Amino acid sequence: MATLLYRLGAFGARRWRTMMLVWLVILGGVIALGISSAGTFQTSSSIPGSPAQTALTRMDQHWANPQVQSAQIVFQAPAGHKVSEPALQQSMKASLASVGHVSGVTSVTTPAQDGMVSPDGRTAVAQVDFTTPQGNDVPTATLNAVKASGAPAEQAGLRTVYGGDAFVPPGTTVGPTELIGVLVALAILLITFGSMVSAGLPLLTALVGVVGTMTALMGLSSVVGISNNAPTLAIMLGLAVGIDYALFIVSRHRSQLAAGTPVKESIARATATAGSAVVFAGATVLIALAGLSVAGVPMLTSMGLASAGAVLVAVLTALTLLPALLSACGRRLIPKAKSRAARNAAHTDKATMGTKWMTAVMRHPVRYLVAVTVGLLVIAAPAVKLQTALGNNGSDATSSTSRQAYDMISQSFGPGANGPLVVLVENHSPSALTSTATDVQHALDGVPNVASVSPVDTAKDGAAARIQVTPRTGPRTQATSDLVTHLRTAMTPVASSTGSYVAVTGQTAVSIDVSSKLNSALLPFGVVVVGLSLLLLMVAFRSIAIPIKATVGFLLSVGAAFGATVAVFQWGWLAGLLGTPSQGPLVSFVPIIVMAVLFGLAMDYEVFLVSAMREDYGRRRDARRAVLAGARHASRVVTSAALIMIAVFVSFFLGKDPGIMPIAFALAVGVLVDAFLVRMTLVPAVLALLGDRAWWLPRALDRFLPHLDVEGDSFKTDDAEESTSVENAREFGFVTR
Repeated sequence: MATLLYRLGAFGARRWRTMMLVWLVILGGVIALGISSAGTFQTSSSIPGSPAQTALTRMDQHWANPQVQSAQIVFQAPAGHKVSEPALQQSMKASLASVGHVSGVTSVTTPAQDGMVSPDGRTAVAQVDFTTPQGNDVPTATLNAVKASGAPAEQAGLRTVYGGDAFVPPGTTVGPTELIGVLVALAILLITFGSMVSAGLPLLTALVGVVGTMTALMGLSSVVGISNNAPTLAIMLGLAVGIDYALFIVSRHRSQLAAGTPVKESIARATATAGSAVVFAGATVLIALAGLSVAGVPMLTSMGLASAGAVLVAVLTALTLLPALLSACGRRLIPKAKSRAARNAAHTDKATMGTKWMTAVMRHPVRYLVAVTVGLLVIAAPAVKLQTALGNNGSDATSSTSRQAYDMISQSFGPGANGPLVVLVENHSPSALTSTATDVQHALDGVPNVASVSPVDTAKDGAAARIQVTPRTGPRTQATSDLVTHLRTAMTPVASSTGSYVAVTGQTAVSIDVSSKLNSALLPFGVVVVGLSLLLLMVAFRSIAIPIKATVGFLLSVGAAFGATVAVFQWGWLAGLLGTPSQGPLVSFVPIIVMAVLFGLAMDYEVFLVSAMREDYGRRRDARRAVLAGARHASRVVTSAALIMIAVFVSFFLGKDPGIMPIAFALAVGVLVDAFLVRMTLVPAVLALLGDRAWWLPRALDRFLPHLDVEGDSFKTDDAEESTSVENAREFGFVTR
């Protein structure tokens, strides 16, 4: 692989104009196709074939419900008054009549029709259906017109709040906070390189990759279903790894230039060496993200594959576009004579902050090992109380009208009113259908946690009936999930005795099935990730201890990320200071996505740090010196890469998107812990205790495992040496053609 990458880098260095032109054509084509054929991203989170989704599909065959966007208008009378008072009733009717005349509104149901008037008479809810297909955004002009129609009710003293899916605030993929994250990344690159040109290159390649990925997703959304959270996650990861992967190659290139390597030869060697590590690190992230598809949840699959595509583009830009840009910059990237890069190249034994820190750790390895491990276990402790559920309007920001309407309905009608369940009965015999529906009602009598049971609603075709069940608890609580399980168990004897199809469904039941599926997939996915990390690192470093140490460190990082996220988003610790919009169960896909992404990023830092140690140990067979050599060569780059990732994740956290905030927060905490506490502290402590044993691998296993040259040291250098001599001659004016 390293030989192939060397040739690829050499080609990009020689034919940099051609390579840049090819990239320009490809990027232009992707942008043109993506924009011209752009579709819409989906909000559906169902699982085809799940019990609740199957029943919901069958129910739609009997009751023709248009698949359109809908909204709720919640009217609340002042304290001491009721919406049934003549003046308030008249103003509410006037507002609803005005809503019915808004262009884009198909129907408006009055509270009297639906019986949606609270027991105390203060609150009423009206349902509004739009012509906009379900999952698409209702035009802003239509929503504004609906709000304007509520003026008569508001003038009469009714508090009028607009909720439902139509009024959920649209998430912004990139906003001002994300741009601040990019500027912070640029500042870190400037500090790292001390050169605007060098700092700008990783940022440029990352932005090219992000633009290409985003426009490609826009075009693909018209062909396949893509979750509305997928683009934001893909951009966040594509930006973070795109900057970091290019950073590793640019850093290696500048070090070689400072040591006197000719420009084009340095580009080829940097692509072969640091590029090999980029390929390995990127492959681990790709495998982990693509592995999300095994859960069988389309929403999660689209998020995983979209993010994997962003990482793949980041790898390709680092290996193809970046060499061309480095060649175009030529000698301008050579560090100045008195710069830090030049000093590091000239004095390889000079102590750096990384070597000083690791020297201190290796002086008292047991102390640091115990202190860091105990500290991380304490941070991870809240993770044992992790609760998950799919998001709904109750997880929106409290400032949004969709959340305010949700809370008003919950307070006035009970928490379960926001997530009713439906028991569906099917039987082609009208008499059997009636008797079964009656049996279902009897089975529902006295069931714990049931607030109310509606009358039987029989379909016009006479082949199905449904009964609405309102729980006492909210749709995202464990109690409601337990109720669904109990109802399914209770309905089984009824179905068996009558030969009817009886199922529990509704959007709440669908969400519970999705959450249950994701939770059950977390442990198997974790086992696969842990096993994969052991195997990959064993192949990369020819060691037993290194993979075990790295995997334990990864688990500590994930545990700390989960623990901190539970404390902030579920328990509300520091929620006001951090500005989290709501507290409660984490969105179900957060844990598995965080585990997948952190696995890839943790392997990145492990590869770039430990590979330098392995390279030095292979030459000198001095375990302690190898650790310090690895720190000298890689700690500064790993530190910069980690800080850039943290800056990017924090910027997306500050974007206030409820679906992305917990993911961004968990990743920022995970990267902080993994880079500075695990890789920069636990790694040298463990290696100091193990000594030479850290690099031991049984001979039989060594012969069995494939040899993977992560740092690209084994690539053929015959052509390289010849090109080096020619390049030297050209640079000093001895060769003119």
